[in-house]
Amino acid sequence: MTASRAVGAHRYRRDAVGTQPPLDSPAYASTRLRAPRLAPVPLRQTLTEITGPRFDVGRVGPDGSDLTRQPTGEAQGQRIIVHGRVLDGDGRPVPYTMIEIWQANAAGRYAHEADQHPAPLDPNFVGAGRCSTDADGAYRFVTIKPGAYPWRNHHNAWRPAHIHFSLFGVAFAQRLVTQMYFPGDPLFAQDPIFNAVPDERARERLVSRFDLERSVPELALAFVFDIVLRGPDETPWEAGAR
Repeated sequence: MTASRAVGAHRYRRDAVGTQPPLDSPAYASTRLRAPRLAPVPLRQTLTEITGPRFDVGRVGPDGSDLTRQPTGEAQGQRIIVHGRVLDGDGRPVPYTMIEIWQANAAGRYAHEADQHPAPLDPNFVGAGRCSTDADGAYRFVTIKPGAYPWRNHHNAWRPAHIHFSLFGVAFAQRLVTQMYFPGDPLFAQDPIFNAVPDERARERLVSRFDLERSVPELALAFVFDIVLRGPDETPWEAGAR
């Protein structure tokens, strides 16, 4: 089912045409098995969907925003800083909301038993982290730039380097799962997940921007990735894409 998107206390907005990927994207092979056979039925939203329950900042748990350091040592690869703000459809910050990320390591392999890609695992990189936004809706992760990896969707298929994001707005019903990409990736043109978003401007909102000012000398390059939960500038979201 699909529903109009809630913004604020009493206002609801539907996604702008072309800004979200269709549930059935023929070029993305696994959607043939997951996509509904009948057209989704729009449901009217009520205050239930925008008034909790939600994560309390005190219950998110220990800060896990630095993925590069483990008790056994430091992760291998190019260290990067990923930062930005979470905003609602009117450009207002979404404070104290939980963000989780997960990603492949520098060699393009996930620390998961289902990933049998013949690339090395990094014993000092678990590939997942979480944090809360601050009062201004800002977040910051320190991690390793992920590598591209093959995924057998089509002949010689490789996913562009990306980081998965999961976050919540003011309630559980406002969960967003998306992917952040890096500027100038040569694999964009042949990636059916990235290109499943029909609108070019919406696709561009999935690509981070290099940020020299926030880069740390002799330590890490920085990339900024702002996330908009609702409205005409909404970040494209996904349902079940790896």
